Parts: sequence; structure tokens; C-alpha cells
Amino acid sequence: MIDLAEIRAGLLRDEFFLEYLPTISLDDGRCIGAEALIRWRRNGVVVPPLEFVPPTDRTPLAGLITYWVIERVRTELGSWLKAHPDAHVGINAPPEILGRGGLAYAASKSGLSDFTSQVMLEITERGVPDALGVEAINARGDMGAKIALDDVTLVGGANLAVLARCHFDAIKLDKSLIDQIVPDGPVPKWLPSLTALLQLSTFQVIAEGVEREDQFLTLRAANIQAAQGFYFSRPVPLEQFVAFHQRRNEQQQQAGGHPA
Repeated sequence: MIDLAEIRAGLLRDEFFLEYLPTISLDDGRCIGAEALIRWRRNGVVVPPLEFVPPTDRTPLAGLITYWVIERVRTELGSWLKAHPDAHVGINAPPEILGRGGLAYAASKSGLSDFTSQVMLEITERGVPDALGVEAINARGDMGAKIALDDVTLVGGANLAVLARCHFDAIKLDKSLIDQIVPDGPVPKWLPSLTALLQLSTFQVIAEGVEREDQFLTLRAANIQAAQGFYFSRPVPLEQFVAFHQRRNEQQQQAGGHPA
């Protein structure tokens, strides 16, 4: 297990970098943005995120990493966001730092606050925020950004309880749900229920971990609005993401908006 001192030292040595996971509109097939994902190249080897992200949960390092990502997104993606005002970028944020002004300060200091409406802060239910955090979410975040509930599993009542407390702009379906969509198999029980919920709500649903065409087609037929996953693209460096966005959207325009 990598300890927190090593992670902090890696930040100071500028060993971290970002990759971008494209988000695709299932309505017309366009790329509508990306999620910024932190990576760590340590001694020439890329460390799997599961080895260094979970240990920082509920520690001061979680905030430092979030602030680093905000600054790096502004540096790398700021001009692109300005040129594409209809696109967004997702940034993972620990719920416990919401409502305390740190995100707003980091965004203002980095200049990312110039693109507030294009930022989506993604939090997970495992760190359900306290009263200050809930207030910040319901006010659309410290930064005025959109807020998404990440890794939604629809198992038990936990997700529904969080959704009831907080006014989210989007929910992201966990890959474990998408894996239940299989070729020639029945439609998972959760999908019709979610379709019914969509008719009564205004939030966006983004499916994570889409890997096959049958999953894409099933989700589109259920009116799920957007998706991410290897079926469309793996996480890629900035230059590759920008090229993917341009190529994909040009192809969809030529195809007349028929998603594929």
C-alpha cells in the first residue's frame, strides 16, 4: 500500500498528469465533453489509480489532489472550453470539502471560474456530505458548477436517500449496472424503473463503462442521455482527446446526427 507521504511527494515532484475520458451524447453521437482523470507516473511506471486514490479518502490530501486537478484542467483545457461553450469537463471532488470555500478559491485562483457553467463536480455516495456540503450541492456547488452523483448502483436505499437530500444535475450509473446488459439477455430490472424516473426528473443520466454495441443500443433505446466507456474511447492525453472530439463531431455531423 502506498502511503500518503509518497503521494504528497509525488505531487511536489510533478509526477502526476491528466487523461480525459470522453463523454458521448446517446441522442446524436456527439462528444459533449470529458472527465478529467488523475494519473501518476512513478519511477517511469504508471501507478493504477486504485492504488493511490482510495488511501487519500477523508484526508487533507484529497483536497490537495482536487485543487491540483482544477489548476491542471484550467491550464490544459481552458482555451478548449472557451472555444466549445457547449462542452463540459467532469472533475472528481471529495464531498467533505464542499461548502467550505476551498473549491471556489481554487477555481478563482486558477481561472477555471471563468468556465463555471462547463464544470461538473462528481461526488460519490460513499462520502455523503455533511450539512454544509448538502447546502453547497443544493446551491450548485462552491464554484456554481453542476453537481453529479457518481458510481450510482441503485442497490438498496442509499442512492435514493442521497438523491432525496441533494439536488443533483446528473447521476452517473456505475459500470456494475451496465455489465448487467448482455447480448440476447433480458433487460435488467433497474432500467425500466430508471426510464420512468427520467420522465419525472430533470437530471441527466450518464452511463459509465459502456464496452459493447448492445449496451450502447439498449441504453439509447431507454433514453439514457449520455455515456462513457471503451466502446467510444479509453482515457487519453489532452491532444488525443481534442482530436477525438473534433473527429467524432465532424463524423456525426456528416452522418446527419445518427449516433454510432
